[in-house]
Amino acid sequence: MTGGARRARRTAVPPAAGAAVLATGILSVGLSQTGFEAVSVVALCLATAVWLLLAYGFAALLVRDRRRWAASAGTPPALTGVAASTVLGARFELLGATPVAVAFLVLGALVWPVLLVAVLRHLTRRARGAVFLVCVATQGLAVLSALLAPKAGGWLARVALALFLLGLLLYADALARFDVREVVTGAGDHWIAGGALGISALAGSKLLVAGAWPGGVEGALRTATFVLVALDLSWYAVLLCGELVRPRPGYDVLRWATVFPLGMTAVAALSTSAATGVHWLGSLGRVLLGIAVAAWLATAYGLARTALGPGRRPGRPR
Repeated sequence: MTGGARRARRTAVPPAAGAAVLATGILSVGLSQTGFEAVSVVALCLATAVWLLLAYGFAALLVRDRRRWAASAGTPPALTGVAASTVLGARFELLGATPVAVAFLVLGALVWPVLLVAVLRHLTRRARGAVFLVCVATQGLAVLSALLAPKAGGWLARVALALFLLGLLLYADALARFDVREVVTGAGDHWIAGGALGISALAGSKLLVAGAWPGGVEGALRTATFVLVALDLSWYAVLLCGELVRPRPGYDVLRWATVFPLGMTAVAALSTSAATGVHWLGSLGRVLLGIAVAAWLATAYGLARTALGPGRRPGRPR
């Protein structure tokens, strides 16, 4: 192994770590929507710091070991970088930091087609839950584009609509490839099957308020958003039953890919409520957000215990 390759191995961050950014970023959005602004900003800072580490590791791998980079870029977890960028961009836009949000959108839009084509070329049957990231990354761009559309003009709203429709097609393809046994055997990323519908519903809700649509288009968007929320909640129930039938305790980095769909379902309910005036969805979203926060804390605790290692505790000599 060359010195550059060894350095790349040391600095590279596992692509699955992007799920931690997604989980923390979407909780920041949800906490802001429910009035917990200070905690939301703390979560945003944490998610941004991890995103910077992830981006550095991915860039270092590209420069120093392109073979490993290409192998990594052809797997669905690589798309967490795009999805995480869009979630952070959405949160910065909610803060009023539009230039930062635009920067995240441009970066995501540049990287997304390269990674998406690479991933689609290597997809197989009986895929794990990470296969749904092809939809998540695409809908993330739709969400951020729809948020920025009122300031950019109607053209960006139409781009967001096209991305929304493409995301639904990609979801259908991913579902056809998904190994349903993952519901009871998956290590955590199987929850993205529901989270992808959650971010699709979020995109639909943002499109509803992104601009003036013809009556037929607005009605179709409204119906699609409600259907996507219902399907997301159905997946939530199915996946929860799978966890109860076959509990999988213990920390795994893929559990961050469980926290993200939990938070996304909550945010989708909250945003759909705000866009359509269906108030009970807002109440449901607050309950689901509390569950997502609890799951984040439990996963963070598991990460801390794993980082300390067996037999080690804070304050004890190594």
